[in-house]
Amino acid sequence: MAQKLDPWKSSEISDYSKLFEEFGISPFSDVLDEIPCPHKYMRRGLIFGHRGYEKITDAMKRRQPFVVLDGFMPTGKAHFGHKMVMDQIVWYQQQGAVAVVGMADREAHAVRELTWEECKRIGVEEYIISLIALGLQPENARLYFQSECQPVKDLAFEIGTKVNFSDMAAIYGFSGETHLAHMISVLTQGADILHSQLSVYEGPVPVVVPVGADQDPHIRLTRDVASKMNMFLIERRADQKTGLPYWSVRGKGAPEGALKTIEQNIRGVFGGGVGGGGGGTGSGVGGAGVLTKLSKEHLDIFGDISENELEEIVKNAELAHGGYAFIMPASTYHRFMSGLTGGKMSSSIPDSNIALSEDPKSAVKKIMKAKTGGCESAEEQRKNGGDFDKCSVYELYFFHLADDDEELLQIRVDCSSGNILCGECKKKAAGKMEAFLIDHQKKREEAYDKLPLFGIDYRRK
Repeated sequence: MAQKLDPWKSSEISDYSKLFEEFGISPFSDVLDEIPCPHKYMRRGLIFGHRGYEKITDAMKRRQPFVVLDGFMPTGKAHFGHKMVMDQIVWYQQQGAVAVVGMADREAHAVRELTWEECKRIGVEEYIISLIALGLQPENARLYFQSECQPVKDLAFEIGTKVNFSDMAAIYGFSGETHLAHMISVLTQGADILHSQLSVYEGPVPVVVPVGADQDPHIRLTRDVASKMNMFLIERRADQKTGLPYWSVRGKGAPEGALKTIEQNIRGVFGGGVGGGGGGTGSGVGGAGVLTKLSKEHLDIFGDISENELEEIVKNAELAHGGYAFIMPASTYHRFMSGLTGGKMSSSIPDSNIALSEDPKSAVKKIMKAKTGGCESAEEQRKNGGDFDKCSVYELYFFHLADDDEELLQIRVDCSSGNILCGECKKKAAGKMEAFLIDHQKKREEAYDKLPLFGIDYRRK
């Protein structure tokens, strides 16, 4: 592959559009018009791709239950790259989602070799506190640490029965040198996502996971596992003779009688007359013109039945027979922020990022030294303008410091026309950053008193 996505290393993505073809990610622009009140990251194209997001737009429009799930590996300071994810979690909660957030301390312990105590301190003081300060509400929120959540650990064990080493090697590049704790942490990532469908409501609901493109391996593995753990596979097929489309529900080791239950449930929705012989084949016509044909391993459905209607019927039948009935998790993919020194923003390079807990004066100094797209001389820049596409300060406006699109457009015009020089632009951005951090850190202090409302037992040392 021309590009490699690695969840534990700085993935250099030269062309985001290639991810559509190479990894099967769909353009987010395809679903943007379906979102009632899109976030600025969506409007500005910072969220560029998705998998299965149609179920989320449908839930938002219909005001039906759904979940936003995300996690943070507590290994260092939470910075403005992490704020991108936090902003989305808060936004989804405002749109009616239940926010489920896990601290990936198992991953931090296995991959970064941090102690459990360090994981807890960093998870709370850096990530959870800032998330609350940014607006997360205790109502409709679930916060937890992987190591302390037994249901997640139990589900990770079950997931392990559906994943072998070849799967891990193909997706993550694991080798014989990869230790088992690292692999278990990957299974726990999948359990985080799927557990969110089981822990909030009585039955599974759509879940969306906002991530950077480097986290897509986790999404691919989890979607594959969810399919393997479900009893049934729903396929859209075409009749070989007539070419007419129909639905086929196939049992994958489902208990005896489970397919018959689906057929009976269809009868309950569409009226009497839908039929079929248990164990053999048969057909019938329902009150709404729905024809079914039941065999030992699959049920074919012809007629006017939508995918959503069929999925709901299959889900209820699977739950009645003790299955999971997982809904394929949806995901969105956002661009990485550039570091202030160039390259990807990283917690391991302090000068490249601004931490959410950083001294505001320190942040001002970093911005004043940041890499820009300016010319070598003021005279040249006044004449030819700057290049905002190569400017890390403009990215701060684009991602965080300019909520108003008109303001952002004016910054672009002033830069490219030479009306403003880099020094003046930096001062303006530094002022906005300083004001934000002063306010945010005041809210961070207030957030400690709110921890019990989120079920977090923690005292600062």
